Amino acid sequence: MTTTCSAPGKIYLFGEHAVVYGKRAIASAINLRTTATVSESDQTTISSLLGTTGIDYMVHPYISRCIESLAVPSVSVRIDSEIPVGSGLGSSAAAVIATLGALNAEFRLMMDSATLAEVGHRIERDVQGAASPTDTTVSTMGGTMLITPGVSSSKLRLIECDIVIGDTEEFSSTKELVGNVRIMHENYPGVMDSIFDIIDNLSEIGVPLIEGRDYRSVGELMNIDHGLLDAIGVGSAKLSRLVCAARDAGAYGAKITGAGGGGCIVALTSDAAADAVASAINDAGGRAIITKASEGGVVVREKF
Repeated sequence: MTTTCSAPGKIYLFGEHAVVYGKRAIASAINLRTTATVSESDQTTISSLLGTTGIDYMVHPYISRCIESLAVPSVSVRIDSEIPVGSGLGSSAAAVIATLGALNAEFRLMMDSATLAEVGHRIERDVQGAASPTDTTVSTMGGTMLITPGVSSSKLRLIECDIVIGDTEEFSSTKELVGNVRIMHENYPGVMDSIFDIIDNLSEIGVPLIEGRDYRSVGELMNIDHGLLDAIGVGSAKLSRLVCAARDAGAYGAKITGAGGGGCIVALTSDAAADAVASAINDAGGRAIITKASEGGVVVREKF
């Protein structure tokens, strides 16, 4: 038997890094997906753009942890992805959730969506050292979501405007950047807590704006959030260049999405401005991707 399962990547509107410290975040699934194809095999193999290995925590740490955490028989796993790796678009979470979903269906493990998200979060935390539940929850459930760590996750109205992603094509290590922010928090707890409180407030203010489809105001808050992320040390010259290019081309707002340091920025735009924003990002040295929010989360596509 062979099972194929896919899960979406995500963008953050507000809350990356702060959510690790219990603050609220708003994130949305997007129409870029990772697919995992699994089948029973004589020996365990993991194949991706990174190569083919067995259980290997250097090359395929997330997929290796998925397989070992579920204690399934020997299995072949192939990962195919539309999501750039280390980009801040939830590539690891999408790979984890797609793999868990495929293993769940292939071996009839009977995990529901909440359990998939919980197991996925635990795997990300084990591999990275620290992780919020946002990426795995959004990848599992789909849609635009308000995440309140340790309390609840709730769906908001799906973002209906265009989303333009700007990829710096510079790798970003979530584990390293989360660690750097942790050191900053240890050194300056009062300052960092104040910044995280403001980011938390942006999420609170953003909820009714998203529900009311006031994307111009959402964009203004995203611009504020970008400045705060810069302040805690996760920005870069190229990220800021792409952010400024997107804003100057007519985006409602633009900011880092994800861990920062490299990876991607995200801009919300009107349909009419999307092409201009994408061109500006390309001209500024990035790689633009025009996409939409996705209502769908993890899905088993076929079994044969």
